Amino acid sequence: MNSLYAVSPLDGRYADRTEPLRAYASEAALMRARVRVEAEYLLALADLDATPLTVSERTRTYLHSLYEDFDESDAELIKQIETEGYGEYEATNHDVKAVEYFVRERLDDPQQAHVRPWIHFGLTSEDVNNLAYRLLVRDAVEYALVPEFRRIRAALGTLAEDHRDVPMLARTHGQPATPTTFGKEMAVFASRFDRARNRVEDAVDGLQGKLAGASGTYAAHVAAYPEVDWPAFGREFVAGLGFEHAPLTTQVNPSDDLAELFDALGAVNDVLLDLDRDAWRYVSDRYLGQEAAEGETGSSTMPHKVNPIDFENSEGNLSKANSDLDFLADYLTKSRLQRDLSDSTVKRNVGAAFAYCLLGYLKLQDGLDKVVPNEAVMREDLESTPEVIGEAVQTILRREGHDDAYERVKDLSRGRRVDLDDFRDLFADLDVDEGTREELLALTPAGYTGVADEMVDELGEE
Repeated sequence: MNSLYAVSPLDGRYADRTEPLRAYASEAALMRARVRVEAEYLLALADLDATPLTVSERTRTYLHSLYEDFDESDAELIKQIETEGYGEYEATNHDVKAVEYFVRERLDDPQQAHVRPWIHFGLTSEDVNNLAYRLLVRDAVEYALVPEFRRIRAALGTLAEDHRDVPMLARTHGQPATPTTFGKEMAVFASRFDRARNRVEDAVDGLQGKLAGASGTYAAHVAAYPEVDWPAFGREFVAGLGFEHAPLTTQVNPSDDLAELFDALGAVNDVLLDLDRDAWRYVSDRYLGQEAAEGETGSSTMPHKVNPIDFENSEGNLSKANSDLDFLADYLTKSRLQRDLSDSTVKRNVGAAFAYCLLGYLKLQDGLDKVVPNEAVMREDLESTPEVIGEAVQTILRREGHDDAYERVKDLSRGRRVDLDDFRDLFADLDVDEGTREELLALTPAGYTGVADEMVDELGEE
């Protein structure tokens, strides 16, 4: 399809950026994951002593190939079975049943005929779906999103280290405040980002799977083979796919684990949204210069413009991602009694939420790659705001026993433009020893950054 006619920008304007998620977020990817669950479940039944099902090594290899070699023609056949019917199968209008029939169709060798009755044995669709979706969610995060985490963290670490001692005016409430360094501010973002992304990795490790039948009771399994410890079987099967086992469920896996993951991703996005907005302001203040892309237009009417479009684009996409993630976390943890189908259509949007995340991360990286800290502008702005040493002055005076220190500096500087000469006049009138007076006279805005440069070391190595 021509991308100009795509309904969503994810598959239109941004298709090249979201392409890495197709392996995990497309309908074909979901079909493949469902086939994987069905095939592995068949093999697990064959390995169970209680069942008469046996599979040869050749069949075992073949079952693995059904999902390992899954291609476009396989996906199209499943869709045909669902919507039109195929061969002996009428249209199912049921996507999981279509996968079951697909596996049955592929086991057409007479030597494999005895396997066909065991496909989907005792299962409900949600047994397959909850595991299939988690396979996709886990891989999408690990292989599409986490690599971008690493790149963003590397960029922040480099900015922090390279500019650790570059003094910069800080602002609180938008007003001039105690100076900092540009590197230290980037280190703050890197530290917050580390904490947030660790939550994501923990949430991925904590994904839970369910395999317990139509009402979460293993009823069909027990009816067929009451002597088997089916909860133990389910626990082992789920663990074999790399997930924790959810022992108590209804027909559905309640999705609390997915909600935790979505919330963790939202926390990552919140940190990066904050970075986007601060970077935007730094560009506006000329603390950050931007490399102009050859041939790029910044404004349709103002030729001089080099807009911070990457940070703005990232902000918009991460905000959209968080809106979707909040909705998913809220919606998927609720179900009418045992099950309703509204979750089925909602889960199809998980990939879109991840795609907006991915776009936000990529555009943020584009922005970070283009900016160059402008040390001269930072110093000029800092030196033109000498009132920021007022905190240091009143603190030193407090140390020397002046109980009116705060008020004297406030009377001098609050709401007024002052310069260093104004402070020197104040120092000349103070009843302090000459050592303290020299200490006060040595204060400068650029020199009043505490141990900001050393604080970058708190990051450690990536």
